[in-house]
Parts: sequence; structure tokens; C-alpha cells
Amino acid sequence: MQDFVVIIYVLALCILFAFGLHGLVMVYYYHKTRKHSHPETQHSDHIPFVTVQLPLFNEMYVVDRLMSAVCNLEYPRDKFEIQVLDDSTDETVHVTKALVAEYAAKGFNISYIHRTNREGYKAGALKHGMQFAKGEFIAIFDADFVPKPEFLQKTIPYFQNPKIGMVQTRWEHINEEYSFLTRAQALALDGHFVIEQQVRNKAGFFINFNGTAGIWRRTCIEDAGNWQPDTLAEDLDLSFRAQLKGWKFIFLNNVTSPAELPADINSLKSQQFRWTKGAVEAALKLLPTVWKSNMSLKVKLECTVHLTSNIVFPFILVVAMLNVPMVVIKNKFGGYDDLFTLMSIFVLASISTFLFYLHAQKDIHLDWRRRLLLFPVFMAGSMGLAVNNTKAVFEALFGKKSEFVRTPKFKLVDGNDQWKEKKNYVAKKVGIAVIIELFLASYFFVGICTSLYYNEIAAIPFQLMFLVGFSTVGILSLRHRLSH
Repeated sequence: MQDFVVIIYVLALCILFAFGLHGLVMVYYYHKTRKHSHPETQHSDHIPFVTVQLPLFNEMYVVDRLMSAVCNLEYPRDKFEIQVLDDSTDETVHVTKALVAEYAAKGFNISYIHRTNREGYKAGALKHGMQFAKGEFIAIFDADFVPKPEFLQKTIPYFQNPKIGMVQTRWEHINEEYSFLTRAQALALDGHFVIEQQVRNKAGFFINFNGTAGIWRRTCIEDAGNWQPDTLAEDLDLSFRAQLKGWKFIFLNNVTSPAELPADINSLKSQQFRWTKGAVEAALKLLPTVWKSNMSLKVKLECTVHLTSNIVFPFILVVAMLNVPMVVIKNKFGGYDDLFTLMSIFVLASISTFLFYLHAQKDIHLDWRRRLLLFPVFMAGSMGLAVNNTKAVFEALFGKKSEFVRTPKFKLVDGNDQWKEKKNYVAKKVGIAVIIELFLASYFFVGICTSLYYNEIAAIPFQLMFLVGFSTVGILSLRHRLSH
């Protein structure tokens, strides 16, 4: 029996090790492509017509901020239109209609498009709006974003190259300093944008539209098959279909679009669930086409890692559950000394992950040292989300469909702003996932005691991160759920 436990544990570690080492691949390409830049754009007298799409669903707290920012875009007023694609079912409908009427009276080309069936969710809303869009280019902003006035001026010129199908900007974080939770999210997102998006783009790999804060060439969307609702990651899906068709994308690391981060753990979990499940659904849909294409092996492999990285979460859970039995096996059964010595190499995956986020923070922040102090908290939080995200992975693998659950936003900027008294859209029911998270927190308390008993000091740092991760996510989930 102990041999079986050891084999499963080592196999799970090997998978985590492989994905962890991919961080070193990204760091390598970061240095290799650091001096690469996009070709400079030339001045053009041609000002194309742009449609700005604002997909909404029950966003009454932030819709005014979004519309104000979009109407302040520095672009000729007769050269862009605004489509408010509102699928709302609450007070947002009345708030948004009044705002649209107000801005229309001021001379803005703005229209209100309301659907009552939410067919296709966000993908369906965007596709529906395309039927009425007049723009040669389509800019998209989610409700929690506050686009900067110069957004169109800094993105449109790149479309002078007729092969460019989409330009994505980097997300900034309005409320990064709101709490430890938002700071940890900012660290994670900075790693995605600064390293993954920027490096992949410069190195010639596929990147993805991030669902918002980007702009598409309309003919690119249509040529790639338009928005499709068969995954929860409609942005990733369309991105890969477009690039497989030969369209080129651009990521602008130095052009930023501010947005609000989820401030309560249950909102974050619903967002992470959607992102995780959608990515796995997209992988199942797209990987056969990727491997049948005539792209280089290097690009195919990177596409595979890009699409499948979320499958690490079930293996994080396996490693978590078997970590404590492994301490007992090591000390009560003989014959594993060489294996345990060899397993020390797996620490390289943690080093790789640290270097990945180190380079991301150094690239864009002068106070990167202070920000990196949060790295252990971020790692613990990632482990703590393993139950939530593992469920998402298995639902995707077994083809279980679920609705597009929005991430509630409450117009929170600093510590004086509160979300607890505002209407939430996350169910109050305490799910089985929270119970499992709290159980695992207790499990790792016992695990740490076991390691201390056997004097396995090297096991304690990882067990401590599991303890902190599961207890934090579980307790906050319970607390935030009950406080609403």
C-alpha cells in the first residue's frame, strides 16, 4: 500500500514540477526578448470608426464610473459609438437607461441594447451587439474597468498593419492596496500580463485577449468564427481561433487600463472557477486543431502549456492529501531514503515560480521588494483555492455545463469603502467546498504536529503554506458569506 501512495505522490509532484519549471522558460524568453519592441506606428490622417462595447450584467455600483470614463475617451466624437450591452435583471436596468439618456443628450453616439434571455452569456451579448455595430474596430470594456482617455489613441495606430487582429493592454489595479486579498491578486495578475502576455507576444507564441481592455479588428472576429458560447472562456477561445487563422496580436505592456479587483473571497472564487473551467473547456476544444496545424513544435508545446496550466489544481490536492502520509511512510518504512533525497530537486519548481513573479514586479514597480514580501501569502492562497478550482477542472473534463457567473464589483478603492452593506450576487449557502477547505486546514495542523513528532523539519514550510491557504480561504469564505 505504501508503494502505491509513494508512486501517486511522486507522479503528482512530477506534473507540478513540469508546470512549475515553465516559469524558468518564461524567464529565459523574458531576457532573450527584452530588447524586442513593436514596430513604430506612422502618423495617419485616417481616423477609423470604432465601436466601444460595454457588456453588463447587474453592475449598478460601477456602471456610472465606466460610462463616464468611456465618454471621456480622447477620440473624435463623430468617429466612435458606444454600445451598452445590458443583460441585467435588477436595478441596473433603470440606472443604466438613465445614464445612457443623459449622455445621449450631451451629444454622444450611445445606444442601450437590452436582452432578457442572456443566451450565450457574455459571448452572446457581444455577438448580438455586433449585428448593430458600425465600427471597423471593436473595443471592449467590462463594467469594473476605467479606461484611460488615451486608450484609443494608443491602440488604433497598430492596426495600420493589416495582419493585426487584436491589441491587448495591461490591466492596472484601482484597489490593489485595499487588502491582503487584493494585493495577492495584483501580484498574480502582474505575473500573467508582464511575463506571460508580454514574453509570449515578443517570442512569437500565441497570446489571448483578456476579455476586456482590448480592441479587435472586426473582420478578424468574423473571420475566426465570431464569439461562441460553448466555453466559459469566450475570450481565450476566440483568441486561439483567430491566431490559428493567421491573425497577429499585439500586447502593450506600457499601455494600461485600470480595473477593480474582487474584494471578498467568494467573488474571487467565482471568478477563479469561471476562468479555470473556461480554460480547460477551451483546451478540450482547441488542442486537436493546434496539433493538426502546421505551426512549429515549439509553438504547439507553448500553446499546450498555455491552455492546460489549470490542470495543476487536482494535483495540488493530491500532493496536499498525501503529504502527511509520506512523512509517516518515510519514518516507519525503510527503502525510500534515496527516493526522498532525489525528491529534493522538486524545490526547483518553487524557485522557478518565485523568479517568475520577481521579474514581473521588477519590470513595472520601483517598490518590487516590498511587493514580493507577499509572495508566500500568494502561494498559500493559490494552494487554498485548489478545492474550488479542482471542481472547475473536473466539471470541464466531464462536460458539465454551467452558467456564466459574474464577479460582483462594488466600486471599492480604499479601506473606507465597504462591500458588506451592498447587494451581493453570490449565494449565501455554505457549499461543500468550504467544509472541505476547513477540514484540510485541520488536517494540516495535524500534519505539522506529525512532522514535529518525527523531526521532519523540511516538510513543515509546505505544510504551513497549505494550512494558511486552506484556513484563510475557508474561514474568509464562511465569514464573507455569513456577513452578507
